[in-house]
Amino acid sequence: MRVLFIGDIVGRPGRRTLQKLLPKVRNTYGPFDFVIANVENSAGGFGITQKVLDDLLAMGIDCMTSGNHIWDKKEGLSLLDSEPKLLRPANYPPGCPGRGSAVLKCGEGRLLVLNLLGRTFMYDVDCPFRKADEILQEASTTTVLVDIHAEATSEKRALALYLDGRVSVVLGTHTHVATADEEILDKGTAFITDVGMTGGHAGVIGMRKESVISRFLTSMPARFDACNEDLRLNGVCLDIDALTGKALSIRRISEKVDEKNDELATDS
Repeated sequence: MRVLFIGDIVGRPGRRTLQKLLPKVRNTYGPFDFVIANVENSAGGFGITQKVLDDLLAMGIDCMTSGNHIWDKKEGLSLLDSEPKLLRPANYPPGCPGRGSAVLKCGEGRLLVLNLLGRTFMYDVDCPFRKADEILQEASTTTVLVDIHAEATSEKRALALYLDGRVSVVLGTHTHVATADEEILDKGTAFITDVGMTGGHAGVIGMRKESVISRFLTSMPARFDACNEDLRLNGVCLDIDALTGKALSIRRISEKVDEKNDELATDS
């Protein structure tokens, strides 16, 4: 089973980057059984809307994970209940709209996608470790991908080690900076601390640098707009043994849009 996971898509520049680069990624690293993306920043950098959701589905995204910003657009709340391909972190307390996991099917292949939110430097949600235990106890497939949307690298790695051998993949999201620590852990679980982001890399984690720097200098509120320069797609290509659920390989992907010639250029 080959899976593509795309790092946090940030605003219109991120969607434009995905539209330009996804065909190249499919040709270079595919074919993929499933394409998954984190979309919590896909509408203006904060949340998701119906139009953005439709655009992403039209590009061939099979499942969309998210995080703490999934609530930022009021329109997105109803989408969480109506669109089964859109997930929010499973460890939000009972009563929140939407679902935190989904089973994807391709032929005889089945992949459980589980979305979790970290608690360190984040929000007072339910324990992601225990929520993972709860969902895995009822899982009907051995192939499981976990998106842990968290601030602390220690929490992401701790969760990966806790789940090692029980899930296929643990992928960190949220901090928007791709890390270089991809590996397969001792019991067969692939892990990377952060997949990175898809959008403008010339700013500050996807936002235009001017407003972010102003916020640091003055501590005054500032409007954050998505950066539209140095457009890159960050992701990982994963090979999973569909019978055992063990990861066979994890490979970082970083592709860059050649703005000068409007062509695709491989960054690394």
